[in-house]
Amino acid sequence: MIKNGMKRLWAQGKPVLNGWLSIANSFSAEIMSQQGYDSVTIDMQHGAVGYDGAFPMLQAMRSSEVTPMVRVPWLDPADIMKALDAGAYGVICPMINSREEAERLVSYVRYPPTGVRSFGPIRALFSAGPGYANEADDEIVCLAMIETAQAVANLDDILATPGLDGIYIGPADLTLGLRGKTYPPGFDRREPEMVDAIQDILKRARKAGKRAGIHNGTADYAARAVGWGFDLVTVSNDVRLMAGAAEASVKKFRELTETSVAPAKPADRGGY
Repeated sequence: MIKNGMKRLWAQGKPVLNGWLSIANSFSAEIMSQQGYDSVTIDMQHGAVGYDGAFPMLQAMRSSEVTPMVRVPWLDPADIMKALDAGAYGVICPMINSREEAERLVSYVRYPPTGVRSFGPIRALFSAGPGYANEADDEIVCLAMIETAQAVANLDDILATPGLDGIYIGPADLTLGLRGKTYPPGFDRREPEMVDAIQDILKRARKAGKRAGIHNGTADYAARAVGWGFDLVTVSNDVRLMAGAAEASVKKFRELTETSVAPAKPADRGGY
């Protein structure tokens, strides 16, 4: 079986740079996978991606060496197992709030006797190479999202779950969960209490021997998170990157034409 590149980087003490796909398109998935990310995650929770869209996206990403992951819609065995059967090398599951939920997540990701995953890797048998049945449990990364006050309260129990590789912080929901309506949801938190909460989650994860990831809005903040000790950082997503590039291009054009191009006189237009 092809080895998980994320685990190889972690073994070398290096962080993983993760891309994020919210648009259900195999061509955009192929483009993103070629840009130098270590892993790329298809978002089936908040993204505009269903299973029929995720399958060809995973196929398109196979042209690169990027590690493909999926954020599943919810803690549901069907969604998780189908994502893995389609070739995902990692699962990020939202709204894990207790040890019991974390144990269920792990069981859906791992084959018996460790878990209850049903055997039927329809695409993974081809995309991951020979040996999948015996090696998948060791290669697939299982991450639980920590994004509520309940999850933070139960964090140590969640982190103690056997088979769970780590946690992934969703700053937007975490802000809502911990601070109510005090702060608007969003990434790149700079409020001292939110930074303290994020760093505390990280510290507890490292103490438990688990990996820790976080979603970021900018490369600057992601680099800061790596400096804190995060093992995986996501920077923006395809939607925001496309919108930002388009906005910057339009803005540049407007600046150049409005400052350097004088309006044409009637005679210049061939008028009389």
